[in-house]
Amino acid sequence: MAHVIFYEKPGCGGNARQKELLQAAGHTLTVKSLLAEPWTRERLLAFLAPLPVPEWFNRAAPQVKAGEIDPERIDAESALARMLENPLLVRRPLMEAAGERKVGFIQEEVDAWIGLAGHHVTEAELGCQGNDRCSGHHEHGGHHDDNALPHGNGTEYDDSGGQEACAC
Repeated sequence: MAHVIFYEKPGCGGNARQKELLQAAGHTLTVKSLLAEPWTRERLLAFLAPLPVPEWFNRAAPQVKAGEIDPERIDAESALARMLENPLLVRRPLMEAAGERKVGFIQEEVDAWIGLAGHHVTEAELGCQGNDRCSGHHEHGGHHDDNALPHGNGTEYDDSGGQEACAC
C-alpha cells in the first residue's frame, strides 16, 4: 500500500470520505491543509501542469460560482496567480504518492493509480469534490459554501456574511 500526502480543505466532508476510502484500502496518510500550505508557483504547478487549465479549478469556489473567474477562459499564468492568492480556487484534494501527484478524487483514477482494494462509494456519498462538478446544492438540502471555515471542534462556521455552510 502507498503513503499518500493528502492536501484538503479542513472540515470538508467530501475530503473526509475520500480519506476514509484511502485508509480502508490500507493506505497511510499525511494530511495537510491546502489553505495553510505555503505554496510556490513551481510546487503548485507540479500538481496542476499535466491538466488543462479548466481542470485546475474548484468549481464550487465562490469566485467561480459568482462568475468572477471563468475557468474555461482564464490563461494558465493568471489562473496560477489567483490560486496562489486564494487556494480555495484549487480543485481538491491534491494528492502525492508513489512519485506522482494528482488533482481531484475520481475513484476510478485513484484505483488505477494506487488502488482502492474494492472500496468504492457513489459519487453522492463521496461528496462534491469527488467529481468536481458540484452545483453547490446537496441532497441534504444544505448549501456548499467554500467561505466556511473550520472551528477547532470539527464543525464549521460561515465567514460569507450570513449563509450557513454544510460540512463539505
